[in-house]
Amino acid sequence: MDDNEIIALYFDRDEAAITETQQKYGAYCRTIADNILKSAEDTEECLSDAMLRLWNVIPPQRPVRLKLFLAKIVRNLAFDRYKHRNTEKRGGGELSAVLDELSECVADTADVEGELQSRALRSSLNAFVSELSAKERNIFVRRYFYADSMDAIARELGMTANSCSVTLSRIRKKLRLHLEQEGFTI
Repeated sequence: MDDNEIIALYFDRDEAAITETQQKYGAYCRTIADNILKSAEDTEECLSDAMLRLWNVIPPQRPVRLKLFLAKIVRNLAFDRYKHRNTEKRGGGELSAVLDELSECVADTADVEGELQSRALRSSLNAFVSELSAKERNIFVRRYFYADSMDAIARELGMTANSCSVTLSRIRKKLRLHLEQEGFTI
């Protein structure tokens, strides 16, 4: 079943929409959540919450690309669950490393003044990512969107983890320079 047919099921309030979504994108969503949460129980809860959230937002929203729309929901829910679970304990996991790496380039959203500045930052980040080579973009997105480990990215791309780490370090330096040139305070 294609995405438009699945979305139509949501608009018809047909519960088969959830089943079809899980069949088509369940493994994809599980990978995203598990990369962030590293807990089977938390991943399952996140996926259940994602299906409920999807059910509640379609309609009125009509996603252009269901896969990406769902990925964003899963990712945001996983980050929220991770933050909640780790409010008192710091350090240790892959997500902490991912967030620490990016903190040198991007300010916390609580520090960003208003929605307008947030949109400008999002636009600037999208422009930056689109200027990266395909390999750099792949590494950047897998690390900072999907929270993949350095080892997993390196293995997938036939690199060493050290080479992957160096590439990400260079990308973050370029990102910092790009954001400073765009007028963002780091």
